[in-house]
Amino acid sequence: MSTQSEKAVSRAVLALALAAFGSGTSQRVMDAMLPGLAGEFGQPLAAVAAVVTAFTLAYATGQLLFGPVGDRHGKLLVVGWSCVGCSVGALGCAMASGLPALVLARAAAGLVAAPLVPLAMAWIGDVVPYERRQPVLARFLIGQILGVSAGQLLGGLAVDHIGRRLPFIAIATVFALSAIALMRARRHFPAQTVPAARMEAHPLRHLLSEFAAVLGTRWARVVLLAVFLEGAAVFGALAFFATHLHQRLGISLTAAGASVMGFGAGGLVFALGAPGLVRRLGERGLVLGGGALMLLAMTGVALAPGVWLAVPACFAMGVGFYMFHNTLQTNATQMAPARRGAAVALFALAYFGGQTAGVALSGLASMYMGTEGVILFAAAAVALVARGFVTARDARLASA
Repeated sequence: MSTQSEKAVSRAVLALALAAFGSGTSQRVMDAMLPGLAGEFGQPLAAVAAVVTAFTLAYATGQLLFGPVGDRHGKLLVVGWSCVGCSVGALGCAMASGLPALVLARAAAGLVAAPLVPLAMAWIGDVVPYERRQPVLARFLIGQILGVSAGQLLGGLAVDHIGRRLPFIAIATVFALSAIALMRARRHFPAQTVPAARMEAHPLRHLLSEFAAVLGTRWARVVLLAVFLEGAAVFGALAFFATHLHQRLGISLTAAGASVMGFGAGGLVFALGAPGLVRRLGERGLVLGGGALMLLAMTGVALAPGVWLAVPACFAMGVGFYMFHNTLQTNATQMAPARRGAAVALFALAYFGGQTAGVALSGLASMYMGTEGVILFAAAAVALVARGFVTARDARLASA
């Protein structure tokens, strides 16, 4: 890329990172609110957890539509309009009065957010060569990482101090600014669409054929299974971190949410150090190291006797998670280069489908084994997933 084009890409990635910040905040803002919602609506924790699963289920389902749409009409354009929809959706969450209305608004917010991160990753895959892609993806992910942290903190503040509506107004503002920045950025790039021969198909037939072509690749199926299981284990537990620390340590939900911000701080450290880590460890080392680090860190959160251990454990978990997840993301952008939008959409579908299943199952399991048992089980599971992915990767390289 020329210097001018590199600057244009950098500006576009910055705009995409701002949108990813809004997405991360929106995804995780309800986690620390769960105990407050249970009290407000007079429902058990497993019932109010529907505000989390509604978002992730709609987000996952939306991948079936928006990935090929991005390939067909231009990824940056679709992401920009997604931000407009997300702003409206966040305002809908702010205005919701009862639990059913809030669950419905969260589902709508998840649906319109569906194309944002996957198509941003796919667009980066289009314009950045593979050998330079992982650090660029890591820079983009800084926005989402900070958003996850901000969501946890805002959720705690909402219950303890500012009410549950104000965070959504702030999220709506972030998305509105993101939409403006993206519409300006896309003027520097021609629309990247699918070849005309593939556009002639009926939209539904085109949609199914794109996904079928990706799923026909064995390695794509391995990556998709890995990210589904990773999402289920990590976020099935993470959704209850704030509740667990609040109940175990007797701290406020604001303090619990702030503690969980260590997860995002760890991810930020990984993103900033990604170029060096990629060179030193390679994909294999990142996955194995990330899995081992998450096992230790999540065990530390589950058994923490005080905040002095919970905060660094959350930090270490963030480093470990992004070591593993960023490697999966990089592989996802290369599963099917000719159908990158559809491929990354399937990746997001698997990832958030895993999160949906994980949160729902963890909510039910917490009634029988407590949040401590849920987190310990998830810690072992994610380490096994990392080991399994590396085994499959080694076998693939050996047979190449």
